[in-house]
Amino acid sequence: MTVTTETLVDKGKAAKAAGRILARASSETKNALLLKTADLLIDRQETIISANQQDYAEAQPHLSDSMLDRLMLNSQRIEGMARDVRNVASLPDPVGEVFDMRTLPNGLMAGRKRVPLGVVGSIYESRPNVTIDISALCLKSGNACILRGGKEAIQTNSILAGIVRDSLVQVDLPADCMQFIDDPDRALANGLLKMKEYIDLFVPRGGPDLIRFVAQEAAMPVVAGGVGVCHTYVDGTADLEKAVDIAFNAKVQRPTVCNALDSLLVHSSTAPDYLPRIAREWAKAGVEIHGDGRTMSILGAEPDLNLLPAQEEDWGREFLSLTAAVKVVDSLDEALEHIQTYGSGHSEAIVSEDYSATSRFLDEVDAAAVYVNASTRFTDGSALGLGAEVGISTQKFHARGPLGLREMTSYKWIITGNGQVRS
Repeated sequence: MTVTTETLVDKGKAAKAAGRILARASSETKNALLLKTADLLIDRQETIISANQQDYAEAQPHLSDSMLDRLMLNSQRIEGMARDVRNVASLPDPVGEVFDMRTLPNGLMAGRKRVPLGVVGSIYESRPNVTIDISALCLKSGNACILRGGKEAIQTNSILAGIVRDSLVQVDLPADCMQFIDDPDRALANGLLKMKEYIDLFVPRGGPDLIRFVAQEAAMPVVAGGVGVCHTYVDGTADLEKAVDIAFNAKVQRPTVCNALDSLLVHSSTAPDYLPRIAREWAKAGVEIHGDGRTMSILGAEPDLNLLPAQEEDWGREFLSLTAAVKVVDSLDEALEHIQTYGSGHSEAIVSEDYSATSRFLDEVDAAAVYVNASTRFTDGSALGLGAEVGISTQKFHARGPLGLREMTSYKWIITGNGQVRS
C-alpha cells in the first residue's frame, strides 16, 4: 500500500494506544504470543522462502555479496529465527521487576520498578530476520514497535510482519502493537524520524550511512551502532593452536556480519611461527590478506596465498567479506594504541596466556564487547543468552552491546509513605 505522512501519524497513534494495552499484558500472554509466532514461522516457511527468492532475484544485480548473504533466507535460517523467538519466550520478563528498594531515614520506602520504553522505531537494511528479532524483543518487553525494512527485502518483511500481527490477534492483543511500513519510499524515513510524539526510542540497523542519517535526523533518542571494525590481537604468549582456531572462526564462520574479524594484530615474537599457520588455514577458505611490510616479508615465500600489501585505508575498515588486514606489532601497548586509533568500539579480542596482558586488555580496550581467548563472533544477542537482539550499540548511553529485553526497558521510581511531608 502507499503510505503518506498522514498514515504514518495514524500508525504512530495506533502503536501508542496499543502499546498501553501491551504494557499491562501478563508474561504468560506475551510468551504465548512469541510461541505462536515461532510456530507460524515454521508453518509458513514455504511462503517466506518464496517471497525471499523474489526479493533476492530483484536485488541480485544491485547488492554486494555480503548484502545478498544477509538478505537470503532458507529453511535453516528460518528455523534459527523460530528458535531465537522461543528462546526469548523462555527468558524472565523484566517488566515489573522491583529493585533497589530501601527504607529512608524518614520512613519512606523508595525503589525502582522496571517498565517498558513505550514505542520503539527502527529502520534497517537487507536482513529480514531483524523484523522478527526486533518484534520479539519489543513485544516481550512490553513495547509496541514501528518497523521499516529496506526495499530489497520488502516482500519477505511483509510476510514476516503479517505473521507477528496474526500472532498478536490470536492471543487477544492488538495487532497495532506491531506496525510495519510496507512502502519503500525513502521520503517516509524522514517523516518517521520526526514522530517523537509517538516513538520513544529509535534503533537503526545497517551500514554507516544509514546510521549516520538516523542519528542526525531523528527527533527522538537514538541507540546507534552495529558498524564493527573488529580486531584480534595474538600476544607473544598465545597458545598458537587456540590463536589459529579463533582467528579462523572470527574471519571465516560468517564474514558478512559486523562481529567478524577485520584486522589481525600479531606480536613480533610470535609472528614468524603464527602467521604462516593462520595464512595457510585462511587460504583454504579463500581469505585475501592485506599485510603490512613485516607480514609481507614473513608470508612472501608461502605458496598459494592471496596476499596484497596493506594500504592506509585498510586499517579501520569493516570488510564484510573474506578479507583481513594483518599487522605485526612489537608490544601490547602498540596493539592497544592501534585498536584505540582504528577500532569502532564494537568487539575486540586478545589471545594470550599472560594474566597481566589479558587484564590490561580487558581494562583498557574501550569497546562494547572485549574478549580473552575467544572469537568476536559471539557478540550477538542469541550467543550471549539474550535470545536475540534489537541491535548492537557501540554507544555508552543508555545501553551498550547487544540490546536484549532489559535494554528495552526503563524504570520509574516508586515511593511509599505514611503521611510524610517535606520540611
